[in-house]
Amino acid sequence: MALLTDLLNLDLSDSTEKIIAEYIWIGGSGMDLRSKARTLSGPVTDPSKLPKWNYDGSSTGQAPGEDSEVILYPQAIFKDPFRRGNNILVMCDCYTPAGEPIPTNKRHAAAKIFSNPAVSAEEPWYGIEQEYTLLQKDINWPLGWPVGGFPGPQGPYYCSIGADKSFGRDIVDSHYKACLYAGINISGINGEVMPGQWEFQVGPSVGISAGDQVWVARYLLERITEIAGVVVSFDPKPIPGDWNGAGAHTNYSTESMRKDGGFQVIVAAVEKLKLRHKEHIAAYGEGNERRLTGKHETADIHTFSWGVANRGASVRVGRETEQNGKGYFEDRRPASNMDPYVVTAMIADTTILWKP
Repeated sequence: MALLTDLLNLDLSDSTEKIIAEYIWIGGSGMDLRSKARTLSGPVTDPSKLPKWNYDGSSTGQAPGEDSEVILYPQAIFKDPFRRGNNILVMCDCYTPAGEPIPTNKRHAAAKIFSNPAVSAEEPWYGIEQEYTLLQKDINWPLGWPVGGFPGPQGPYYCSIGADKSFGRDIVDSHYKACLYAGINISGINGEVMPGQWEFQVGPSVGISAGDQVWVARYLLERITEIAGVVVSFDPKPIPGDWNGAGAHTNYSTESMRKDGGFQVIVAAVEKLKLRHKEHIAAYGEGNERRLTGKHETADIHTFSWGVANRGASVRVGRETEQNGKGYFEDRRPASNMDPYVVTAMIADTTILWKP
């Protein structure tokens, strides 16, 4: 095993200019991340300088067997914390050989919204709070929970320490450092209300980069849990009953909201979100109705509400934002399994472009 570790940690730059690029894409379910690696002749920092690649879409539920080729377009580069050196991770989106985005490519439509002059002028910032649950591999039961049984009720676990309350910190800290190494703007982590559940925050990120960074952070988490022999779940309500669900609260501001007088811009934006509540809920993740019940710090899925410092509302405005008369708001509706390309672009579309 020591030899294996030595080989895994080989510094390629001692013997070759060549690097390894791991191409990452989203598979047919919309949540399954896939990746494969290729050798490049030397370091690359600009995604437009990377070659396109292809894969068998019939094996990912994205193309028929008789016409199975799907083309990967490199879109964003991150440093590879597993191989290190000049090796890179490449976030890609997926197209037909004719250059049309395939149906599961949600990045393409999001990039169009973010490149709209009215949107780019507002420089939308996002901070995404990604919650997830760590599960014991063979039984799909939360880490730290007794097999076939339940821990004590919620209360002692949020931001807790101690072997009887906090489960999986080595995975969480490894992921935190891996994200920082990769160049992801991860801004923090914390243990969540349900034992075995954690959260990391990505942001502030501007426009399309928010989606790229969340997806690559998810990829890193899947890879690290693979090494640890643990399963990560993004299910919005992994355990039924009196246990918190998992969300992806999305904090958002525009240039106009961050300026003096921005509070009125926030109120107007929230009113527009209210008018499109059903459309947003439909796009905010599968199984979200199991989470948005009006209990466990959520608003009921059928009713839009907002308030200052109210964690039981659909949208929360911070007390500091109200006092300063400018700032940001938090959309608490997105589920942990939401697509960040869809959610970020939809919020920008509704609050900036849409005219009711």
